Amino acid sequence: MRATDIIEKKRDGGELSAEEIQWFISGFTNGEIPDYQAAAWLMAVFLRGMTRRETLDLTLAMAASGEQLDLSAAIEYAVDKHSTGGVGDKVTLVVLPLVAAAGVPVAKMSGRGLGFSGGTLDKLESIAGYRVKLSDEEIIRQVREHGIVLCGQTKRLAPADGALYELRDVTGTVPSLPLIASSIMSKKLASGAQAIVLDVKVGAGAFMKTVDDARALAQTMVDIGVGAGRAMVALLSDMNQPLGCAVGNALEVREAIEALRGGGPADLREHCLTVAAHMVRLGRREAWPDALDAIIQELTGLLDSGAALAKFRELVAAQGGDVRQIDDPDRLPSARLRETVQAGRSGWVARMDALTVAQATLELGAGRARKTDAIDPAVGVVVHRKVGDWVDAGDALFTVHANDEGQLALAIAVLAGAPLLGNEAPQPPPAFYGTISGASD
Repeated sequence: MRATDIIEKKRDGGELSAEEIQWFISGFTNGEIPDYQAAAWLMAVFLRGMTRRETLDLTLAMAASGEQLDLSAAIEYAVDKHSTGGVGDKVTLVVLPLVAAAGVPVAKMSGRGLGFSGGTLDKLESIAGYRVKLSDEEIIRQVREHGIVLCGQTKRLAPADGALYELRDVTGTVPSLPLIASSIMSKKLASGAQAIVLDVKVGAGAFMKTVDDARALAQTMVDIGVGAGRAMVALLSDMNQPLGCAVGNALEVREAIEALRGGGPADLREHCLTVAAHMVRLGRREAWPDALDAIIQELTGLLDSGAALAKFRELVAAQGGDVRQIDDPDRLPSARLRETVQAGRSGWVARMDALTVAQATLELGAGRARKTDAIDPAVGVVVHRKVGDWVDAGDALFTVHANDEGQLALAIAVLAGAPLLGNEAPQPPPAFYGTISGASD
């Protein structure tokens, strides 16, 4: 085979065979195909698209480009989750210990944030001593002993994805449905899960801005998973306003602990119970959809009783974190400066733009514009009002946590564009827009 022939075939709208895709991905990963040819191929895929079969073959080739984690020594039937990223998305910190407390063992590998989407690892590293880098042996041992692992992805898993993403980032080929779907799913398949729950965000604070686009991405990923022999559920969830109230790493850990204690914002609690219920149902291999209501009731009890919090504490201790910060969240990193932003008029909250809130936290140093940027774990924004709330002039809209006067002023200026107050009560957005599921034959 020749790389040029494969590029030209896709450029001209042809359908690549599984062998051609495997050969190209293997050659690129091994350094035999140069970046400039891989970039040309990515652009051809971006312009011409891929069939369902091609997208599955690409995902399988990327998953097979490195090591694949085998969890069978510790978990008979492994369940994983993935979020496409959002603002205030601390769901994994609540859902994983909740699922483990229900008796379904979980081993999840998460990533860092880039841009406005905060990464789970960045949040975890707000906890002093927490180890996000674990070997495969440590992962297996910990999940066997504690039923829960939450760590970082290794470069050995699906290395083709990392290399291709770097090229996509600089060649204008990021927003391609088959490339996005294969990127996400190749890592999930390589991580050893037999069942996967996808939390596909849609709205102002998400990569997918419309429900139709989010549904198309979700369906593509479900199709990939089913084609690879996995049980799949994809939830389409709203991200027009931040999830919960806290946006910023230590602030989100604090809010997750509050939720694990049976409290926390109502939207975060509902979201976590729904995602966790789908994971538990898949993990127990129970029938759809009759088991969900009963599972949600069971999980609600685990939140309210403190059982889920105890499992989170166990996770933090197992990975070297300071459990005193879980018992007393005031020990978590805190910012030197705090300022409240008040409503200038009375009215109904018609919009609380998630992307604008996220951009304000970037001004504070809570996220990174480049992979090499340092993160301040203490800074962020707490949002006090949701769409559909009534506010009086002078009521608190935000509390800004900062460590620099200049960054504080910039963040407050940005936040001025986040809320929109109206004279009529709006309809709050739904938590979820739909569910897509699939199971292999």
